[in-house]
Amino acid sequence: MDTGYAPQPRASRVPVGLRAPFSGRTWREFLHLILNLPMSVVMFAYAIVVMSLGAGLLITFLGIPVLAAGLSGSRALGALERGRARALLDLDVAAPEPIRPSKPGLMGWVGAVLKSGASWRHLLYGLLHFPWALFSFVFSVVFWTVGWALLAYPLWQWTFPAYLGQPGIQLWGDGTGNGVYVDGSTGMAFVSGFGLLLTLAGPWVIRGLTSVDRLMIHGLLGPSSLATRVSELESDRGVVVDTAAADLRRIERDLHDGAQARLVALAMDLGLAKEKLTEDPAAAAKMVDEAHGEVKVALQELRDLARGIHPAILTDRGLGPALSALAARCTVPVKVTVDLGHRPAAAIEGIAYFTVSELLQNISKHAQATSATVDVWHTADRIMVLVTDDGRGGANTATGSGLAGLSERLDSVDGLLVVDSPVGGPTAISAELPWRG
Repeated sequence: MDTGYAPQPRASRVPVGLRAPFSGRTWREFLHLILNLPMSVVMFAYAIVVMSLGAGLLITFLGIPVLAAGLSGSRALGALERGRARALLDLDVAAPEPIRPSKPGLMGWVGAVLKSGASWRHLLYGLLHFPWALFSFVFSVVFWTVGWALLAYPLWQWTFPAYLGQPGIQLWGDGTGNGVYVDGSTGMAFVSGFGLLLTLAGPWVIRGLTSVDRLMIHGLLGPSSLATRVSELESDRGVVVDTAAADLRRIERDLHDGAQARLVALAMDLGLAKEKLTEDPAAAAKMVDEAHGEVKVALQELRDLARGIHPAILTDRGLGPALSALAARCTVPVKVTVDLGHRPAAAIEGIAYFTVSELLQNISKHAQATSATVDVWHTADRIMVLVTDDGRGGANTATGSGLAGLSERLDSVDGLLVVDSPVGGPTAISAELPWRG
């Protein structure tokens, strides 16, 4: 029988500390440290050659394009490093911002490369990573191999008397053959125990060494925080534009299918009533009366449409009364609590209002709830909105849902939407918006 739940894997009875020396992650990270040395040698030598050749040729016209070409090559080596980190460290670092020449042609490209901070960071990575790669290579190889060798000491202890003429590993000697040796079952057990400790500690040592590589790759070979922020703002701008276009299409559709169509029919009815006014006053009066009812309906539709664009009560009285009026129209009893010292910026106030409006609509249509609450308060530099209900739960921000669009709209103003809605309920959806007074 399908219960809807994925089968849970059986928990291993072997402790993590004992499994770590044999895990794939440990050996992949160890391989990364081994490959660090040849890769860093190549990148360090390349960086030195690029800097020396570029600086030496600066007295000629060739220096600048040679330096730009060298920086471009550093970016290619950086892409190789990011791929190595992705394969061995499970570290997925995005590529830095691409080169965008301000003008066409070779000189435009050269200028863009030289102005690119990411290109210089790649070159800097080649210089700084070499000493660290040398240290991490030597330390990890010695630590890891010594640990395993001492752990397996009873298997190769026989080589000392057979080939070196001594009973075991020499701990101390005076050069005349006198010394302290590790032999016998007790000595071998001591060496193996020490090797076991080194072997068990090895994965954590390797993990600590690779953490430095992670920081360097992320900090020097990835996009800068400024470029990332610009990319986020460009994406948010696209969301805002798409949302605004969708709202305009909705308003146009509502006007065309609602009030506009009703007003056209009303004009035709009044025209017919005018023609019948002299021939059949009673029928004309009846048609005018029906047209009067149509006018009332059209006015109500226009009010609803205007409220959907920006309600007058929000502009005149603020968020508290506007949310109370919104809750009064909900099909579920809603308790509203608003604790704001003063009004935020009109744009933030509008987004908070329409966030609550959409959440209450979801409660009315889908939640099957018997009650709901809306809490709004101001903390530090954020305005917090919390909407809860006792319905069936199961709400999520999956792509294509209304909550996904709401999350994108909040993200466009540095806001955040958090959904806590287990199947069976209750549901608690919180929204954070920047406070802009």
